[in-house]
Amino acid sequence: QLQLVESGGGLVQPGGSLRLSCAASGFTLDYYTVGWFRQAPGKEREGVSCISSSGGSTYYADSVKGRFTMSRDNAKNTVYLQMNSLKPEDTAVYYCAADLSGRPVQAMCNTYAMTYWGKGTLVTVSS
Repeated sequence: QLQLVESGGGLVQPGGSLRLSCAASGFTLDYYTVGWFRQAPGKEREGVSCISSSGGSTYYADSVKGRFTMSRDNAKNTVYLQMNSLKPEDTAVYYCAADLSGRPVQAMCNTYAMTYWGKGTLVTVSS
C-alpha cells in the first residue's frame, strides 16, 4: 500500500523554525517528483515547494522563497521542508504529495498534477 506520512508540525512563534518530514512506504520515492502543499482555513490548497526526482530542480512559491528549503534523501525514502522565519500567514495544514510525471517542477506544483497524497500535518504560527 502506497503511503506518504507527514510529521514535524506544531505550534511555533513568529520568526521561529520547523522542519517537516514526509516518509514514503510501500513504494520508492526515487523516481517521483514530490511536493509540499498547504491549506489554510477557508482557502484553497496551494503548492509551496516541489522537487524533481533527482533533487536537481526545485520550485518555491513566491510567498516562501528565501525562507523555506525543500530537500530529499532518497536513501531514507524521505523528503523534508525546512521552514525558517515563519509568519502567522504560514499557518496551515501541510501536505506531502508525489507523482511519477517528469514534467518541470513548477508545472507539477499544482494540486491537480499530483497523484499520491499524505494526510497532512498542522503548522500553527502564533505568539
